[in-house]
Amino acid sequence: MSAKQVVMIVVWASLFSMMATARADDNQATDYSKPEHWLSLSVVIDKKVDVFYLYPTSWHKVSPDEPGICSIENPTMLAGAKVSYGKQATAFAPVGNVYAPYYRQIDLSPVDREKRVGGIPTQDAVAAFDYYIKHFNRGRPFILAGHSQGSNVLCNLLAGYLKDHPEVYARMIAAYVIGYSVTESYLAANPHLKFAAGPDDTGVIVSYNTEAPDVAAGTNPVTLPGGIAINPITWTRDETPAPAAENMGSIMPAGGVFVPVMNYADARVDKTKGVVICSTADEDKLSPPLAELRGVYHSYDYPFYYYNIRQNAANRVEHFWNKR
Repeated sequence: MSAKQVVMIVVWASLFSMMATARADDNQATDYSKPEHWLSLSVVIDKKVDVFYLYPTSWHKVSPDEPGICSIENPTMLAGAKVSYGKQATAFAPVGNVYAPYYRQIDLSPVDREKRVGGIPTQDAVAAFDYYIKHFNRGRPFILAGHSQGSNVLCNLLAGYLKDHPEVYARMIAAYVIGYSVTESYLAANPHLKFAAGPDDTGVIVSYNTEAPDVAAGTNPVTLPGGIAINPITWTRDETPAPAAENMGSIMPAGGVFVPVMNYADARVDKTKGVVICSTADEDKLSPPLAELRGVYHSYDYPFYYYNIRQNAANRVEHFWNKR
């Protein structure tokens, strides 16, 4: 064998080794022992409960040849996650110690979305939650909170990890699975889970998607047939409207930041569509750029009812402790 052939064999062996390592890394969850893989780690534990938060889709492909899953270091995702944290997870900050992992995400494409979210994004979130339970939680009760893709992942966490760990599930105060549909079929397939019936129950799922009155059924890309919604002002599931005057406060964009606004968003459950209808928001101003998404208030699921969410989380915590 010539020296040239030996060199070629070494080079090819090295390449195959690198490819195998890359494939192995793709199949491994993110290492959550590293602080840089956490968006939020509570340093001062000054509350008796925790909040585990998963942000919505914060990344999209810049070019078609990009992978369908972003890396854990993707700068667009890291920046977007911080923005979402500021207008969502902060609602829970007075209630619990907030823990929020970074997790690898799929892009916005709806093709095979359920299957793809059930892969690496869920793998990362389960690994992060397991690490949180074993190293940070110390037996405290907790709230789960998510939005959009984060809520989709939470559904998988609830159906999998919490089913397999009933002793952990017993400490769950509530799961705010907002911006993604929780359906009757999902609950039927997971009888260990239950949807909230009112403002006080614990160990339950809270979910809704927000739309304008004129959004046609089936056109909202984050809703599923058979979805269930709860009114984020009254925290009931009937179709009685709650006027904006009863809203405890929204946060709305002004000058590049979100500021408190009173009497902005009303709420009414539409059981047929499985969503919450807001009729008082400025549809022209707040609709997404795509015409087919006009009236889909997905980005405002938390901001419209920010202070109601905060109050309800505190209320469910109180009722959880009263049952102990």
